[in-house]
Amino acid sequence: MYKPIIGITMGDPASIGPEIALKALLDERVHRCCRPILVGDFAVFQQIADKLNLPITIHAITDVAEAQFLTGTADVFDLRNTDLSKITFGEISAEAGKASFESVVKVIDLALKGSLDATVTGPINKKSINEAGHHFAGHTEIYAHYTHTKKYAMLLVEENMRVIHVSTHVSLRQACDLVKQERILEVVELLQNGLVSLGVPNLKIGIAGLNPHAGDSGLFGTEDDEEIAPAVATAKERGYDVEGPVPADTLFAKAATGYYGGIVAMYHDQGHIPFKLTGFKWNAEKKQMDSVKGVNITMGLPIIRTSVDHGTAFEIAGKGVASPDAMILAIESAVQLALNK
Repeated sequence: MYKPIIGITMGDPASIGPEIALKALLDERVHRCCRPILVGDFAVFQQIADKLNLPITIHAITDVAEAQFLTGTADVFDLRNTDLSKITFGEISAEAGKASFESVVKVIDLALKGSLDATVTGPINKKSINEAGHHFAGHTEIYAHYTHTKKYAMLLVEENMRVIHVSTHVSLRQACDLVKQERILEVVELLQNGLVSLGVPNLKIGIAGLNPHAGDSGLFGTEDDEEIAPAVATAKERGYDVEGPVPADTLFAKAATGYYGGIVAMYHDQGHIPFKLTGFKWNAEKKQMDSVKGVNITMGLPIIRTSVDHGTAFEIAGKGVASPDAMILAIESAVQLALNK
C-alpha cells in the first residue's frame, strides 16, 4: 500500500504540541500507515525529547528528499526559527507565536508544491500568534488565506459525531447574523464531500436549528424559518438527504447514535460542546484528561489539513503527561483523505 507523506507542524513550542508530535511518531500505527515529517525547529523537538527522555532520534532535514522515515527517528524539516531562551513552557509569547505561525506557513507551502500528500497541525495559541504580528483567528483562517480559498468550513470527527460549522471564530452576536441560506448550502456540500472522502456510508445530514426549539414557529426568533428551513428545502431539491432545522438539544443526541452521517452546527460552541463531550475524558481524581480524541478537518481547501481538536494545554506543557491520542487520529484521518483524494 502506498504510504502518503504527511507533514506535521510542531504547534506552539511552549505547549504540548512538540510532545504529542514526538509521542505520535513513537507509535507504530503511524509508521505503518504513512511517512511522517515534522515541520518546525529541530532545537524545540530535541529539547522536549531530552527533557522527557523520549526514546527517539531527532534528524534535521532541509528538504523532504532527505527524510529517512525510520521507526524511532523523527525527521524534522528544520526552520531554525526559535530562540529557546525566550520560550517558557505554558507562557504566551511573540517568539512562540512567530515560530508556530511560520511552521504552519511552511507546511502549507510544501503541500501546495506537491512535496507532501497531506498536512496535520499541532495546537497553536491565537494570542501568541497575534502578538507576533499575524492577525488570524486560527489555523482555518491561515490555511484559507495562504491557499486563496473562499469557501471552507471546519469539520470535527470523532466516532459517530461528525460536525461541520456555519461559522466558527466570531462573537455569538455575529454568528447569528452569519446564518444565511447560501452559507448553509455551502457547508452541506462540503460536509457531504467530507463524508464521502472519509468513507462514511451514511450520507443523511441533520441541520441544527439556531434558536431554542428551532424558533418554535417564530416565537423565539425568525432565523430558523427565514434562513435555515429554505436552505434545507433547496438542499433536498439538489439531491441531498437532509433533515432540519432540528432543535439542537435533540439533534446531537440522535447524531451520537449514528442516526445522521453528519450534522451542520450553526456556530462554534453549538457544535464543539457536544462534540467534546464525546471525545474528551476528564479524570477528576488526577485532575487531568485521560484521553483527548477528535479530529478537526478543514473542508474546501486545495490541500488536505487535519488537526487535533484540542488546545495548547499550557498547564501541562513540558510535564510529559500529554496524550497523543488526538494527534494519532488526526494523522490517520489525513492518511485516509490522502488515499481517497
